[in-house]
Amino acid sequence: MSGHRPSILVIDDESGILDTLRILLKKSGFEVATAQGGSAALEAIKSEAPEVVLTDVRMPQVGGLDILHAAHDQDPETPVILMTAQASLQTAIQAVNDGAFYYIQKPFSNDDLVAICKRAAEYRQLRSENKHLKNEIRRRDRSVAIMPIGKARCFVDVLKLADQVAPTDSTVLIQGDSGTGKEVLARYIHQLSQRNDGPFLSINCGALPEGLLESELFGHVKGSFTGAVRDKDGLFAAARGGSFFLDEIGETTPATQVKLLRVLQEREVLPVGSTEAIPVDVRVIAATNRDLEEEIRRGQFRSDLFYRLNVFSLRLPKLNERREDIPLLAESFLNRISEGRDHGPCTLSQDALDAIMVYDWPGNVRELENALEHSAILTRDREIKLDVLPSRVTEPKSQPLVDERPVSNPTLDAIERAYIMWVLQAQGGNKTRTAEALGIDPSTLYRKLARYDSDSA
Repeated sequence: MSGHRPSILVIDDESGILDTLRILLKKSGFEVATAQGGSAALEAIKSEAPEVVLTDVRMPQVGGLDILHAAHDQDPETPVILMTAQASLQTAIQAVNDGAFYYIQKPFSNDDLVAICKRAAEYRQLRSENKHLKNEIRRRDRSVAIMPIGKARCFVDVLKLADQVAPTDSTVLIQGDSGTGKEVLARYIHQLSQRNDGPFLSINCGALPEGLLESELFGHVKGSFTGAVRDKDGLFAAARGGSFFLDEIGETTPATQVKLLRVLQEREVLPVGSTEAIPVDVRVIAATNRDLEEEIRRGQFRSDLFYRLNVFSLRLPKLNERREDIPLLAESFLNRISEGRDHGPCTLSQDALDAIMVYDWPGNVRELENALEHSAILTRDREIKLDVLPSRVTEPKSQPLVDERPVSNPTLDAIERAYIMWVLQAQGGNKTRTAEALGIDPSTLYRKLARYDSDSA
């Protein structure tokens, strides 16, 4: 056991046995502490924090199984060896089921006992090294993972909330326009969670037809539909012990929503074509670019599912609401785009930087990354100049207040309609925020929009 002397706590109600075992184990390279009787042992476990526990099973008041449970409550990694002069198969089975490292019957040879104690110490050391290695890998992985980048107040506030909810197992709903980085934030939450040793799986709920989506989510049994030639686990089952990211959950059909509700309520899935539910242990993180409360009013989304998802809500700002983050994001994207290329990372000329700072980025962070990758491919040197940026960035089209054909002497209704539609477009189609910007009740806005639809029908 090299230079390290592992600590062992020896517990028995007979002082003579304690003295014998202390001398034996000390000669064998252990730091030995003893406790006479189970009651004294409970205090010693807390004060000594031993690496290995060796205890008699049959003791008055507090027995060996009680010691086993107390040691594991203090530290689940502690190997506990049980000794008894009266071997009982039932007790042995219970001890193993409760997590005992070894069950040895008296009388035993000194060599056998020392070998078992050394094996327990090596096991404990290996577990400690593995835990340290996992923590180091986890720390290193977090530092190199795709991290949310930004210093804008509205963005930092979202990250602070994400930091708070990440260590819990609460369901999280991330809202925000397309391209704002909802999956990056979901991965960030997973990395900071207690489930980061488990998988992170994701699916775009709007990318698959209903039948295929349900099979992917919940799995199916052989013969449940044409082409189901074998049983298949769904992604909920595959994400066991980790996190499952449901992107664009607002695109799901009512039938799928019912099944998702069951997962969140009962923590089980029913594979397509099966009558037997499967328990799942997974944290759900959902995302949408839709206004789900509006979808509820329209009858397109279940309110009970919304409340199950909306345990903890995060809203990502649009890129044009955090313009001070554009240079930081650009630098990060250009560094990543340049990985594996002969030359170093590209930089932006002042004219190019000015252009990306004033452009509105309707596609948000995703559009910025794509534009920079496009430009990095076209540039002849390491500096990206104005002429290699996409034309939509360098020559943005002006957005007229009224985009219908001009009419002479427009009516007040026509002006009002044009203005409402302009504000609605500026708010990305979000009717709740549009009503707030207009200073009117949402129900008033819905009535006006319904009238516009009927007028154009």
